[in-house]
Amino acid sequence: MYNYNQDLTSEVPQFTKMLELLRYRGPDDFNVVNNKHVLLGHCRLSIIDLNGGKQPFKYTFNNVEYTIIYNGEIYNMNQLKEQLLNDGFHFHSQSDTEVLLLSYIAYGTRCLNLLDGIFSFVISYQNKLFIARDQLGVKPLYYYHHDDLYIFSSEIKCILMYLKQCVVDKNGVRELLGLGPSVSPGNTIYKDIYSLRPGHYMTVFNGYHDIDRYWALERHNHNRSYEETVYDVRSLVNHSIRKQLLSDVPISCMLSGGLDSSIITGVASQYISNLATYSVDYQDQDKYFQPYEYQTTRDEHFINEIKTMYKTNHRTVTLSQKNLVMALKTAMIARDAPGMADVDSSFLLFSKEISNHHKVVLSGECADEIFGGYPWFYREELINIEGFPWMRDFDKRMELFNDDIQALNIKNYVLDKYHQTLNEIDYHDYNFKDANKRKMIYLNMEWFMQTLLTRSDSQTMHSSIELRVPFANKDIVSYLYNVPWEYMYHNNTEKGLLRDAFKDFLPEDIYNRKKNPYPKTHSPIYRDLIVELLKESLNDKENILLRFFNYDKLINLINTGGQSFKYPWFGQLMTGPQLLAYFYQIYLWGRIYQIKIELE
Repeated sequence: MYNYNQDLTSEVPQFTKMLELLRYRGPDDFNVVNNKHVLLGHCRLSIIDLNGGKQPFKYTFNNVEYTIIYNGEIYNMNQLKEQLLNDGFHFHSQSDTEVLLLSYIAYGTRCLNLLDGIFSFVISYQNKLFIARDQLGVKPLYYYHHDDLYIFSSEIKCILMYLKQCVVDKNGVRELLGLGPSVSPGNTIYKDIYSLRPGHYMTVFNGYHDIDRYWALERHNHNRSYEETVYDVRSLVNHSIRKQLLSDVPISCMLSGGLDSSIITGVASQYISNLATYSVDYQDQDKYFQPYEYQTTRDEHFINEIKTMYKTNHRTVTLSQKNLVMALKTAMIARDAPGMADVDSSFLLFSKEISNHHKVVLSGECADEIFGGYPWFYREELINIEGFPWMRDFDKRMELFNDDIQALNIKNYVLDKYHQTLNEIDYHDYNFKDANKRKMIYLNMEWFMQTLLTRSDSQTMHSSIELRVPFANKDIVSYLYNVPWEYMYHNNTEKGLLRDAFKDFLPEDIYNRKKNPYPKTHSPIYRDLIVELLKESLNDKENILLRFFNYDKLINLINTGGQSFKYPWFGQLMTGPQLLAYFYQIYLWGRIYQIKIELE
C-alpha cells in the first residue's frame, strides 16, 4: 500500500488483516513493514535459503534503504550473483530475493532483461515504488489506484477487503460473459482493479505512475535447418527444465502420460533419482470414459510407461464426484472470480494432495500455446474464425442472454479486444501459415495461456505449493516465434518439432500420442449433482444468473445437462456438465462476493 500524501500508520491493522487473507500462499513466515508512506507485507513459502531471505527484505546502498517484497523464483540467481560480486556488491543471505534487489540497485530497469525466472515484485525506496512482472505472466500482480492511494497484491481479495465492496460495471460484465474465464490484458472483471501485464513494469512517485513494456516478441528470419532446429529446441527445453530444478526443498512433477509432462519427467529424472511424480484421475473413470474429439484416450497406460521407464516414485490422486463439486466454491474463491469450473476444482484438490508431500512441482503447462498443440493452430475451420478461436459459435452464446445483457453489444466488445491485441504485433508474412502461427502464438500467450496460468497459480498457491512451468520460458517462445510452421508441424503432426526433439526420451506410443487436454470427469453422477445444485440456486431470488440470462433458455440448458449448447463455451473442455459448473461458479461468486452490478 502506498500513499505519498498520507501517513499510513493508522492503516497497519487493516493492512495486516488484508495480508492474512494470503496466509496459504506463504505459511512459513509473515511480516509487515511500515515506512510511513509505504506499507509492505509478505507471506513466505520458503524454497531457497530456508532460514535467510525473510521478507520484506532490506538493503542499504549509498545511504539509501531499499526494501523488496517478491513472489517467485530467479533461476539464474547464481550467475547474477557472481556478476554482482564482480561489480563489488556484498551479500548477507543465500536467497534469490537479495540477488533480485541488488540487481535492481546495480542496473535499474535494465535488470529485468537479465532475469530468468517467474516473478512479481515491489521495490520501495525514497518514497518511490518500482513494480514488475515476469515476461510471460507466470506470477500475478494486481493493483488498485484512486487519487493518491495505490494497493498492490498477488490476489484481488486483499483489494476487495479494503474497498469493502465488489463492483462490476458494464465492461466487467462484458469481460465475464463475453471473454470469461479469460480477461483482457491488464484488466480484471472488477471496477478500478487492474492487472500489471506480463513483461511490463510500473514506476510510482508522488501520486503519478508510468507503465512500460520491457520485453516483447521480436520477428526475425530463421536460417537454421530442420535438424539444427531440433537440436536447438532440445537444448532450450533441457536448459529450462534443469534450471527450474533449483530448490532447497524436494522437487516433484505432474505426470499425465502426455508428451509435455513426459518430457519434463524424463529430463528431470536425469538430475533427480527416484523423482516424485503425481497424476490425477476420477472415481469410476474406467467405467464412464467416452473418447471424444479432444480426449481420445485415458492417461493410465501412458503414465505407467513413463513411471516404469524413469523409475519414478509415483502417486495417483483419485477424486470423487462429490468432492469435485464441493471444491468448486473454494476454487472460485482462490481465483476471486468464476474460473474453469471443475478443471479448477480438480486442480485444487490435486494440488492439495501434492502439498502433503512437496512444496514445488513442475508441470507441462504452456507447451501447446508455444509449440502449436491446439487445433486452432492447424484446423482450417478454426484458423478462419474472426475472433478468438477458443470461443466458437458466439451468436448462439448471445441468444442465452436477456435483453439487458444483449444491449451491451458484447460481441463487438470481444472483437475489438481481439483486434487490439493483433495490432500490438507485426505477424504478417508472405507465407500465410507462418503468419498465422505468429498470430496464434501471440494470441495464446496474451489470452489463453494467461487463463491457464491464473488457474495454475491460484489453485496451487491456495494449496501452499509453487508450480513451475519450464515451457513458459522467454527464450523458448522467442525462438519458436520465428521457426517456420512446416518445422513445428513436421510430418503434419501437432507439435512434430517437439516430438522429434525428444524422441529418444519417449516410448513410441507416447511419441505418437495425440494431444489430450487436462482430464475431466465423464461420470453422470457429476452431471446430476451440478444440475441439482443449479436448479436449487434458482430458488434464490438474488441469483446473479437471473441478471444475465434469459430464464427459459437457462432452464433448458440446465434440463439438458448443458447439451443444448453444442460447442465448448471456452477452450476444449467447457461443454455439458463443465459449462453448467461454470454457471454454478458464477452463481456462487455473485452470492459470496455480494457483487454489485453497474450497467449504466
